[in-house]
Amino acid sequence: MQVAANKVVAINYTLTNNDGQVLDSSQGREPLLYLHGHSNIIPGLEKALEERAVGDQVEVTVQPEEAYGERDDAMIQQVSREAFQGVDDIQPGMQFQTQGPGGALLVTVIEAGDEEVTIDANHPLAGQTLNFSVTIESVREASEDEVQHGHPHEGEHAHD
Repeated sequence: MQVAANKVVAINYTLTNNDGQVLDSSQGREPLLYLHGHSNIIPGLEKALEERAVGDQVEVTVQPEEAYGERDDAMIQQVSREAFQGVDDIQPGMQFQTQGPGGALLVTVIEAGDEEVTIDANHPLAGQTLNFSVTIESVREASEDEVQHGHPHEGEHAHD
């Protein structure tokens, strides 16, 4: 069976940057399950896996515009330290979830002053070229529920 829209695909992958540094990997874990054609993974990788089959090994380089986009300096902002109530020790590199106009947003602290904290809401991989080494482990038809919900269901799964 080939990878196509509305198929649940299981992949093992290793993600590296252009310096060869491993950024993420499924090695030693369960394969990543995703519903093809539903934007569960970055567009460049999804396109590269289209029409592939179980056992295929795929090497793909994904440019920022087909991954997490270019870095946007407007996503770097200074906020009052008061916005971090209950957190006494704020350090660069810490990440916090906040509400943005489009929903939940992960921000990274890049500088922490006495009065203000500089945060970066860019995705940590924004602006980077990503290199994937992927093996397709399985492909199956998605259930009606999975297609309706837009993601695969593993084991016991319920929506409120």
